[in-house]
Amino acid sequence: MEIQSHDRVQAIGESPAFLATLEQASKVAPLSKPVLIIGERGTGKELIATRLHYLSPRWEQPFIKLNCSSLTESILESELFGHEAGAFTGAIQRHIGRFERADEGTLFLDELATIPRRMQEKILRVIEYGEFERVGGNETIRVSVRIVAATNANLPEMAKQGTFRADLLDRLAFDVINLPALRYRQSDILLLAEFYAMNMVRELGWPYFPGFTRAAQEALLNYGWPGNIRELRNVVERSLYRTEWTEEPIDKIRFNPFITEFEHRFDALEKTPAEIMQNSVAPVHTLDVTALQTPLKESVSNLEKKMIDLAMREAQFNQAKAAKLLSLSYHQLRAYLKKHNLLEQYGRKAQTSD
Repeated sequence: MEIQSHDRVQAIGESPAFLATLEQASKVAPLSKPVLIIGERGTGKELIATRLHYLSPRWEQPFIKLNCSSLTESILESELFGHEAGAFTGAIQRHIGRFERADEGTLFLDELATIPRRMQEKILRVIEYGEFERVGGNETIRVSVRIVAATNANLPEMAKQGTFRADLLDRLAFDVINLPALRYRQSDILLLAEFYAMNMVRELGWPYFPGFTRAAQEALLNYGWPGNIRELRNVVERSLYRTEWTEEPIDKIRFNPFITEFEHRFDALEKTPAEIMQNSVAPVHTLDVTALQTPLKESVSNLEKKMIDLAMREAQFNQAKAAKLLSLSYHQLRAYLKKHNLLEQYGRKAQTSD
């Protein structure tokens, strides 16, 4: 495992695929040649670009970044090459572009595949001759810039289709670093999860991280991670944030933030021992008209008490564990017990079970 403190970057992993990627980046870093970084979203392309810069002889010079996908062609041109005052409506003063600001350093172009062909041609000229002109200017600006570019697109296929310049691809692809998706880094998943959990614990002000249960670890390992490391970080931080602090390990992993607390509650019960709840509530389509003889509020109240009783028995009347089974905080469960006048009843049973 390696942790880089520079620029708030952490390179964490022990899997062979990840270590091979770091080794490749370290080998090409000392050169001033362009490098392409290919990887799915959330795999850490910017992290590798940062590594390339700070392990190079240019490490004390500027490291300039630009996400090309969020800009129109005209704004992208101005951001890359700068513009002179009066070059277009609204250009009140001279603007220094990213190439000029990155002189003697590194320019990281993220989402490379989204750059229009006309801009591709201008970038190619800078790579080949080290010179350009600001928009609206006639002064030739000369720079020494190392370009590191990243994308999740298939650039060779785009070159065949004519949507990306083949000559630019040839110049940029001195070396290509392919980042492994998280699903190919199984041995790193729990390592990363615990790292992000520890950071979240500090942010939440918890006294310490109680760890993950075996079931939670299995859930993390068996998930597909389409959003890779970025998604893993969000899932872990969300899971802790939505959990009330106890000394018990984290058991519920919140993969989907769009699922409501009510859905989580039923999900938790259905997955606890032997699907107890599957037969505890009759599906709506099996109810007959006699069910309408019970008022709705009373039916809901009976269901709540039944679910609480199932959870308490499964948790051996430990209220903190029962709350977790119901996807409730400890204090929320206590409120339900008070609402249904069950505090004393389950208090006695807890003492008996001890």
